[in-house]
Formats: sequence, structure tokens, C-alpha cells
Amino acid sequence: MILRHTYLMRTSWPRIFELMYWPTIQMILWGFITRFLLTNSSYVAQAAGVLVSAVLLWDVLFRGQLGFSLSFLEEVWSRNLGNLSVSPLRPYEFLLSLMAMSLLRTLIGVLPAAGLAIVFYQANLFDLGLPLVAFFSVLIMFGWAIGMMVCALILRVGLGAENVAWLAIFLIAPVSAIYYPVSILPEALRIVAWILPSAPVFEGMRAILIDGVVRYDLMAHAFGLVFLYLVLGAGLFLYAFHVARRRGLLLQIGE
Repeated sequence: MILRHTYLMRTSWPRIFELMYWPTIQMILWGFITRFLLTNSSYVAQAAGVLVSAVLLWDVLFRGQLGFSLSFLEEVWSRNLGNLSVSPLRPYEFLLSLMAMSLLRTLIGVLPAAGLAIVFYQANLFDLGLPLVAFFSVLIMFGWAIGMMVCALILRVGLGAENVAWLAIFLIAPVSAIYYPVSILPEALRIVAWILPSAPVFEGMRAILIDGVVRYDLMAHAFGLVFLYLVLGAGLFLYAFHVARRRGLLLQIGE
């Protein structure tokens, strides 16, 4: 049995990557949080509700991506992709259905949490006002884009990559500036942060809650990037689905 699982790991790089992934991500993320709080000891007192709001907005991105990926994986686990591929359902309609299910899963998960945050912590996410709609839209669309890329990878390499559905979103967490500003990151990582739609969203959230300023430039930045990621993600998914159907992989991916 030991040899069996050793051989399995040797032929599946996602499984090996997962073993090193979680400790490294946790160390990096909390290292940056500690570094920021050490130099800004009054941050929490000055910005009541900022950390709770950041957690809730992060959950929109996390659940948006996971909801998309899990809806796809449920079709894989039930070996239903082959049936879908010969039905009148078109690939882009399949894609739209996954987006709709992701939105539903996200609302079911986030709205009760936002209500409890008001009751327990007096932290009202809806104090962000209309910009909250923009933040929500950017984050869930970014979640869809990442979900499309994850599903494309699963179509390409099989269920050996299914754990990427949980890993992918946390890879960008340290550079998304969720709990701390982009300025706390090393110079090289700041460049990475600004090419992700998530960092401008969280920077914009802090600007409203701390400074009372709506940063329309950050919103425009985030929307411009997220549309690019959506196009890229959709292109990869549709191409991978086309190749998998053409090669007959849709009938084997559930094995």
C-alpha cells in the first residue's frame, strides 16, 4: 500500500505540490499580517470592522471560485460529462450554468455570514454602499475566471488535479492585500498584486472604511483586469473542453 501511494504521488505533481502548499501559504500570509500590525499598532482601533469586512469580501472570491469548480467536479464525479457532451447543451451554456450556480452558492454562503457579523461584531458590510456592488461583481467574476482555469486543468490532466480547486485561490491570497495594504509587500510582489483584480478591491474597501473616500480609479483598474481574466479563463475552458471531447477524454475523466 505504501508503494502504491508512493507511485501515485510520483506520477501526480499536484499531490506533491499540495503537501508543501498549505504550510507555505499560511506562513507567508500571516507573516505579512504580523509585519503590518507591528508597524501599525492602532490599525484595528482606527478601522473597526475593516478586518471583518475583508474576511467577508474574501469569502465572495473564495466561494465564487469554489462554487464554480465544485459544480463542475460534481459532473466529473458522477461521470456525467460524457452525457452532457452528446446532449443539445452547448459548451458556452454549460459555462453559464456553472457561473449561475457559483453565484447562488456564494449568496447562500455569504449573506448569512454578513448578517451574523452585524449582530456579533457590529460590522456592517453594507456600510460600503453602492461600491459594494462593484466590489462583489469584480470578486465573483475573478472567482469564475480562476474556476475556469482550474476546470481546464482538470480536463487536461484528470482528477489528479482536483485538489487545485481548493489550492488555486489561496495562491493569490498573500498578494491580494486582503488584510493589509499593497505597500507592505516587497517591491516585486507589489507588481504582482496590481495585475490581480483582487488587490484594487481590498485597497478600495479600506479607502472607504478608513478614509471615507471612494477610489473610482481602483474600481476602473479592477474591472479592466477582471474582464481580461474572464476572457482568458473562458478561452482556456472552452478549448480544453473541445480537445477533451474530441479525444474522448470526457468518458474517462471520472475514472
